[in-house]
Amino acid sequence: MADQPEGLRAALESEDLLEELAAIEHERWSHWQRYLHDQCVDGPDGSLIIPADQARRWSNQMNTPYGQLSDDERESDREQVRRYLPIIARTLDEATVDCDQQPDTAE
Repeated sequence: MADQPEGLRAALESEDLLEELAAIEHERWSHWQRYLHDQCVDGPDGSLIIPADQARRWSNQMNTPYGQLSDDERESDREQVRRYLPIIARTLDEATVDCDQQPDTAE
């Protein structure tokens, strides 16, 4: 990003963008945790027990490089990333407009 306009760098490093993306990440994580908890069995001490078939499946997935996942598994990952893209695109659009409105000092 060294060649990028200063406004673009500032937009991508802004606290506002970080907070918006962190909120999406928390939503994504919370959704996953609800799903995970729904798959588990409640232990007598309040712990959650992951059924063996799910544990095997998730272990296999987390130990498989993205490029070797099935089409459905890769699409699931893409769905998660799509949550972030509108905010990143808006940030880039706003930064580009701001850069275009800056006076040209190259003369």
